[in-house]
Amino acid sequence: MNIRVHFFLLCTLLATTGCTIYPASSLNSKVESILIPEPQPMNFRSQLAVARYNQILGQASLSNEERAELLFLRGTHYDSLGLAGLAQYDFSRAKELKPDMAEAYNSIGIHYTQQMDFNEAYESFDSALEINPSLDFALLNRGIALYYGQRNELAVDDLTRFYEKDKANPFAALWLYLAQREVDATLAIEQLKQNRAHLDPNNWASIIVDFYLGNISRGSLLNEFVNGVKNVNELNQRMCEVYFYMGKHYGKRGEKGMALNYFKMVLSTNVYEYVEHRYSRIEIDMLRNQYADNS
Repeated sequence: MNIRVHFFLLCTLLATTGCTIYPASSLNSKVESILIPEPQPMNFRSQLAVARYNQILGQASLSNEERAELLFLRGTHYDSLGLAGLAQYDFSRAKELKPDMAEAYNSIGIHYTQQMDFNEAYESFDSALEINPSLDFALLNRGIALYYGQRNELAVDDLTRFYEKDKANPFAALWLYLAQREVDATLAIEQLKQNRAHLDPNNWASIIVDFYLGNISRGSLLNEFVNGVKNVNELNQRMCEVYFYMGKHYGKRGEKGMALNYFKMVLSTNVYEYVEHRYSRIEIDMLRNQYADNS
């Protein structure tokens, strides 16, 4: 059965009157609207992969290294299915069986970050980078953990190093900006303007940077991010990403209700393995804590 995404106007979020339902064929409709994600179904192939790994791990005589590799692979599938506890358990077992598996340390560090157990996260990413200094995503993930742990100057160091490795990547530029603005907001926006010139013009996410710089409006961003979408899964992935950074934008401006709605929509995509989905729960908790402190 084919999965369709239903497009609705989120009227209360945009403070407009009237609601319109857009069929899947109108992806490129130039209307300032919010596309509401239909939760992505659990990946059938990942479920089958988990079943196969269960069978192999339960029956085969394996070396510690082979078992560690299989546990890590099963953990990545658990992650993609949103089964965080099972994924973390497999990653922990994998690194115990193969202490030089940098990828397992990196993956478990992400889970510690999501749990806001920052000391354990830092140690995990440190171990990953000590084992494999070229594991670039461990550098990004440590920078993000430092950012959420409010160690922003150290976060800027890591995220700068990650950005320097791929200046064409809009997401690298965005994470660097998010950390930099906590240190010096004026310098951060000037740096982002400079970094914009290096972005890949064919990468759709460059328009998120344009939105942050004030070069395009919210309506333009919402209209344009669907351009070139080939299928429902890709649409969900883009919604996961664009709504996260819009939530960050409006949260920083003090528009907590708007930001909360965007982060909730990120979670509703079920794109569990994306960085933006992983940290939207932290963002929601932080916004609610700020509201409680101010009330």
